[in-house]
Parts: sequence; structure tokens; C-alpha cells
Amino acid sequence: MLDGRLGDAAVVVGPALLAAALCLVGITSRSLGFDESATAAIASQHGAALRHAIAHDGGNMAGYYVFVHALMSLFGRGLLVLRLPSAIAIAAAVAVTGMLGLRMFDRRTALAAALLTAVTVSLVFWGQSARSYALLVAFVSASFLAFIALVDRGADAPAPGGVWKAWLAYVLFTTLAMYMSLMAAPVVVAQLATLHWWRRRRGRAVAAAVIVIGALSIPLVLLATARGSGQLSWVSSPAFVDLEQVLQAITGAGLQPNIHATATTFVLLWATVAGLLAIAAAIVIAWRRPSQRHGVFGPSLLLSWLVVPLFLAWVESRVAQPLFLPRNLIYGVPAAALLLAWGLTRRRVAPAIGLVCGVGLLALRALQVAPSYGVSPEDWRGATAFVLQHARPGDCVLFYPSDGRMAFQYYLSSHTSSRPLPVLAPRPVLPAAPWSQIGIYIEDYAVPSPAMTARLASSCPRMWFISTHQGRRGGSPAARANYYRYIGLRTALRAGYLEHHVRLFGYASAVRVELLGR
Repeated sequence: MLDGRLGDAAVVVGPALLAAALCLVGITSRSLGFDESATAAIASQHGAALRHAIAHDGGNMAGYYVFVHALMSLFGRGLLVLRLPSAIAIAAAVAVTGMLGLRMFDRRTALAAALLTAVTVSLVFWGQSARSYALLVAFVSASFLAFIALVDRGADAPAPGGVWKAWLAYVLFTTLAMYMSLMAAPVVVAQLATLHWWRRRRGRAVAAAVIVIGALSIPLVLLATARGSGQLSWVSSPAFVDLEQVLQAITGAGLQPNIHATATTFVLLWATVAGLLAIAAAIVIAWRRPSQRHGVFGPSLLLSWLVVPLFLAWVESRVAQPLFLPRNLIYGVPAAALLLAWGLTRRRVAPAIGLVCGVGLLALRALQVAPSYGVSPEDWRGATAFVLQHARPGDCVLFYPSDGRMAFQYYLSSHTSSRPLPVLAPRPVLPAAPWSQIGIYIEDYAVPSPAMTARLASSCPRMWFISTHQGRRGGSPAARANYYRYIGLRTALRAGYLEHHVRLFGYASAVRVELLGR
């Protein structure tokens, strides 16, 4: 009995420690990103200002912002403080994946699934980011573990008194997932899609839990309704390339455009997709055989976890608001890993073949993780250092969109606090708030009027024009409007200066630093 418990603990703890190590290596080496700076700025607010900032972001990640605000109040605004919760969350998600494997299958399957989840480049990336997606993965995984404990009727089914514990855990973790991101909502639909297996035994309990989760999520719905979909206006209707990027993130084959593709990205992606399709076919065949239908509840739940959110997000993106993004669906990684592990460890698969395929998948995944360290898709650290190094008295700085000011200001504060002498920073003219004030700018594509642009050219001997996420000529209507607004602003600024020099920092959404001078 003791050896069995130790073995189970090793299956859970070992891969979790591996995931923690992968996320902690170089956790502060990558520059703070555009969205991460919003986390730092929003969580820096207090009282009514914090509530207003969360509301301005539409309530998305509301719980995460409150949590980070508490951490920053205790430990400061350092990059490690901002990112460490995500690393811990990925380790927790891997541990829960191992627990799911033990609960539904066996120790061998659990170990394979946990290792595959740990060695996933998309999870390592978000485990090193100050955003809520890592916590979303952890809470969604915990929601499924609690859901299985609630509806299971096998040997591990809870005693009558344990049903309430499972019910409370399910409500808690699912609600927490909702407060990490509104994209957790399809998870509930995925769970309800398996009602054939549990509706008579636990139908009322699950229905009550869903009602409570819905009631607890009402504040998020109200905030999202009041804010509208403006912060997602840049997202285009999904095409094949978007589907490919989502599948890369879920299968551990990559995370484009944030991380460069490798020579093995294509092979890993489509080999994994082929394996998942074969496993899905085996599950569907079992559905059609009454004698086997009961035995595939676990795989069916995992397949629903993987497919239903993808399908709902795709449909929503085609008919209403586009939101088919890898980060929004990253919580499908544990489901894919568990399905792959189950397929490789089935009795019909020779152990040697399963072992070779499993080791091969891990090796290919590791080849995606290794080159991702220290890579900055948006190098705000480098851009800020460059501007401060070359700034002169009388210089001005203008951001497009205004959101970029938050990332620049984060590193400006770091330079100011770490230098014995005052740091010479350009005077902000758009946004024009002083550097001592931390403002919140979400999808703020404001541009100065023609009269103001003319005044800036006369009052600022040199202008630093810093831009990123300028919009896309071939993007959504809002993205196209933002792009042409950017072109107009750049043209107007250049008309007032004789010289201009451009430097790019990063590659996916490069920070464009243009110095305009007379």
C-alpha cells in the first residue's frame, strides 16, 4: 500500500517539478510584453482606481488582477513577482494532469500525460508571463478533476459525504477559472456534453453546480457587457493559419507568432494531430458498441474537453466576435496529453512501440522548448534602454497606441530606481500624463489633431515616436482603421522634421522606435 502511494506521488510530483524547473529557467530573461505591462499597470492601482481599471478591461482576468495587486502590495513590482505565479500554476496544472491520469487510467498513463504536459512550449511560455493563462490552465484542469470526482460511479466514486466536497471543489475551481478568463465558459459545455454517462446519478448535483457557477459569474458578464468587445476588435475571423497556430499551442509543436517555428515544428504538429485523430476514431467506435460505451467515459470526457471549446470558439469567431486565439484555448493542452498517453498505453499497443512513440514525442517537444528561452517577441526592455541612452534635454516621446506607454514606463521606473543619478527621460506628449502617474491604456489608438501635431513639431526639437501593434492592413475593420491612422500619424510627424532614424526591437510585434529631428 505504501509503495503504491509513493508511486502515485512520484507520478504527480516528479513531472510537476520538471514543469516548475522549465518555467523558472530564465523566467526574467524575456522582456516584459505589451499585455504584461497592462497587468503591471492595472494591478498597481488602488481602491476605486483598481475597480475602474478592471472594468475598463471588460472584467476579463478580474480575479487575476486582484491577486497580482495583492502580491505587488507585499513584494513590489519586480518581474519575478509578476511572473512567478504563472510558473507555479503550470507546475500545479501538470500535477493535476497526473492526478487525472491516475483517476481515469493507471500510473503509466498518468506519468506519460504529465510529462507530455510539462514539456510543452506554449505552457512554458505562458508560465513565464504575467498574464492569467497559466492559472486558467491550472483551474480548468482542477475543474475537470473535481467534475470526475463528482460524477464518477467507479471504484473511486466518492462516498455520500464526499459528494459535497467534490461539488464544492467543482464550483470553486470552475468559478476561479472564469475569473481568470471568460474563455473558461466553454469548459462547462464540454463537461455537460458527457451527460449520457452521469445524468441519472448526478444530474441534479451538476445542474445545481452550474447554476451556482453562473450566478457567481454574473459580475463578469455585467462588466463584459458594459465594456463591449472593443479590446478584441483587432482579432480577425479565423483562417487556416489561425487553426494551425491553435493546434501548435495545444500539441506542443510551437507558439507562433510569439515563438519562432523550428525545423521539427511541422513534423510534431501533424504527427500529433494524426495520433489524436486515430484516438478520437477509436473512442467513436467504442461509442457505437454498447458493451464498450461505459468504459470510455474518461476518454470521451477528454475528447470533449479538447474539441468542444475549439468548436465553440471557431463558431463564435465566424458568426460574431472573433476570439479564436492560441492563448484563449491553451487549456486544451492537458486534454491532448492525456488522450495521447491513453492511446500509447492501451493494451492493443505493444509496450515497446508505445515507449518509442512517447519518448519521440517528448524529444520533439523538448526541441521546441529549448530555443524559446530569452526570446523577446516585444523587446520593451531594449527599446526603453535605447531611448534613455540617447535622449537629450527637450526631447519628447509619443506612443501609438497609447498602450505602449505602460511597458516603457515599467522599464523607465526600473532604470530610475537602479541608478544613483537622475535618468533623463523624454517628455511624454501622447499620452501627456507625467511619468509619476501610472495610467491605464487599453486598445487606445488616439492620435493628435493636425493642429496639435504642428505644435509638437515646433515645441519638440526631437521626437521619439514609439509604436507597436499598429494595426494590420489586411486585418479586421478595426485593425485596418488603426493601421491607416498610424500611417497618417507617421506621415504628419515626418512632415515637421527633416531627419528620421528607425530601430526595431523584437520580431513578432516589434517595438518600432523612430527618432525624428530637425
